[in-house]
Amino acid sequence: MRAEIQGIVAEIEKSLVLLAQRMDRETAPHRLEEFNARVEDPTLWDNPENAQALMRERQSLVDAMESYDTIATELSDNIELIELGEMEEDTDVIREAEEALKSLKKKAAEKELEALLDGEADANDTFLEINSGAGGTESCDWASMLARMYVRWAEKKGYKVELQAESAGEEAGIKSATYKISGHNAYGWLKSESGVHRLVRISPFDSAAKRHTSFTSVGVYPVVDDNIEIEVNPADIRIDTYRSSGAGGQHVNTTDSAVRITHAPTGIVVTSSEKSQHQNRDIAMKALKSRLYQMELDRRNAAVNEMHENKGDAGWGNQIRSYVLQPYQMVKDLRTNYETSDTKGVLDGDLDGLMAATLALDVAGKSRSEAQGES
Repeated sequence: MRAEIQGIVAEIEKSLVLLAQRMDRETAPHRLEEFNARVEDPTLWDNPENAQALMRERQSLVDAMESYDTIATELSDNIELIELGEMEEDTDVIREAEEALKSLKKKAAEKELEALLDGEADANDTFLEINSGAGGTESCDWASMLARMYVRWAEKKGYKVELQAESAGEEAGIKSATYKISGHNAYGWLKSESGVHRLVRISPFDSAAKRHTSFTSVGVYPVVDDNIEIEVNPADIRIDTYRSSGAGGQHVNTTDSAVRITHAPTGIVVTSSEKSQHQNRDIAMKALKSRLYQMELDRRNAAVNEMHENKGDAGWGNQIRSYVLQPYQMVKDLRTNYETSDTKGVLDGDLDGLMAATLALDVAGKSRSEAQGES
């Protein structure tokens, strides 16, 4: 077997090891039996929400087991074909099996990545907040570029994207925007994007064509399921109504219907600027509960999550990722050192490679400083 193919086989085997670990393969059959027994309980659907959660959990386990078995079988079969082809000196059989292994490597890598999304809220929908930082008009334009990037990424995933609130920049771009992104594992994918994003480019707003550095912060918070209770003391919040400052179009308000909720104990501020004030109160309260839930997740998973390192003012020293458009082309994640020269692809929503590297880092339990120290 050629060295290249031996390397591919080794990569697939590594993926299988991770898949087995993530689903706890030794106990998986027993857990599936337990799920099947509970599914047959005639009282299961007395509580539809719990029943649906149980069915989702069962299906997730079934999918994991089937993925592992399929990859393991295909790997074994193609290795046997190569060995048979070598014995009989049949180059056509060898070539077909090698091509099958190359495709299997890609499939195994995708399943490995999906297996990393098994956190408590990873499967949930998510809120995505974008806020311009240091850099004035440049930063507002950068914020709008990031918003476009994430919308493009979400659309490629087949997710539903809803603009919840937006504040336009004075000259260009946006000061802030909040989106709700709905789809399986939306939060799990996007959680790695929380932090400050730095852009270096020749400014289109500078007549001298000088290079500028801009900063924008991104916050990602899981949408709280109805069966997760987050208590908010009415005495701890202040609700203000105001007129939207958006640029117009379908999101403009003609009455003071936009809602801002301030949570005094934490200082969290959330807004919503749809047309209905009642709808805005509901959206804003859900966003507040999501932020509070995220804080609780961070406390529980401090060893894995790097939120405490990623937060801070949107300026020098706090960035998680740099996007350099001049004098060269490079996007580099400062936590994982993953980099790519395909800046256009990234800004058009090709983010899976960057996200995958951070997900793998989180699973390894390494901090940003530890990861940088290994490079």
